[in-house]
Amino acid sequence: MQERTLIIDDAIPFGEAMFSHLGQVKLRPGKAIRPSDVANADALIVRSRTQVNADLLQDSGVSFVGSTVVGLDHIDQAWLKQQNIPFYSSQGCNANSVAEYVLTNIIRLAAQNEWNLTRLTLGIIGVGHVGKRLQTLAEAVGLTCLLNDPPRAAREGSDGFCELDEALKADIISLHTPLSHEGKWPTYHLLAHSHLARLSPNQVLINAARGGIVDEAAWVTAPMNENLIDCWENEPEIRADLYQKATLATPHIAGHALDAKIKGSEMVYEQLCQHWQIPPQQHWQAELPLPPAPLQIEPAPQLAKTLWQLLKQCYNPLDDDQAIRAKEIQGTHKKYEYYRRHYPVRREWSQHRVAKTPDKNLNKLLIELGFQLI
Repeated sequence: MQERTLIIDDAIPFGEAMFSHLGQVKLRPGKAIRPSDVANADALIVRSRTQVNADLLQDSGVSFVGSTVVGLDHIDQAWLKQQNIPFYSSQGCNANSVAEYVLTNIIRLAAQNEWNLTRLTLGIIGVGHVGKRLQTLAEAVGLTCLLNDPPRAAREGSDGFCELDEALKADIISLHTPLSHEGKWPTYHLLAHSHLARLSPNQVLINAARGGIVDEAAWVTAPMNENLIDCWENEPEIRADLYQKATLATPHIAGHALDAKIKGSEMVYEQLCQHWQIPPQQHWQAELPLPPAPLQIEPAPQLAKTLWQLLKQCYNPLDDDQAIRAKEIQGTHKKYEYYRRHYPVRREWSQHRVAKTPDKNLNKLLIELGFQLI
């Protein structure tokens, strides 16, 4: 049998090592994958920068498409279905990474402003893979969560859920819905001018979901003093006035922890093995990096300050902000794209070891958050 050919986005970590026993692997930059690249390919494995549609695949031999990210905007699923080309997306692979990004920022703000975590409310809009994980982490540190998810409420009953207007009364509001323009619950401009104008300067709004969920023109004039933005409309051509308004502006990297990327790749890999009826192998794991060095933590008078002292050793979101931050927007989109492609290694909390403290309650909390105690 002729050896199969796999076209794989070169930004997929360990992609060549992972998929190599399935056939000949050809790595290509995601944005640069062209019809000529896939003409004789059997499988296409992408992240979010490749538009997978008829223009790309209609004259190809591709019989399987896998996406190692959660978003689906770049995939013409209807066309793939018409062509009987199986498609698999790694739904949920980055849920923990995004939830940790959000909670890290909340802890950072709480430590900076001396907020008592147990007196804060967190409105989670969209309680799917990410929202549920964020709820678990947030409640572990004492936050009270207000959950808004109409599709889930319709399926499961309204107990435990609240209306959007109620969730928008929370001290901190974090968005985690998919982006949809149609259906019973479209999310495009879910937060419109009428919602944003009612928020107060003391509230915090975080978008680590999708650009377009918030009306960006309305967000520019909204009264909140803290605006944390990871997802933008028209990326990487991000809106200049909103960029200047953001107190934290990151280039869609909330889900970019190395462990999330590996999980997404592995999910697609296992699906392709199943599709081709080839047993998966573990050889590629020999290339994984060693775990990070152990961390130390010293209890502080406030829980938020204690946790921020630890979390910033794992990951400081301000580093991502500064990587693309500029006084003027001109040229920022180039820095945005470059930084995403050359993103530094960031590990999820489960990969970090922390020395035990004399405080048993703090040790218990660290375990709940996913850390390894040594």
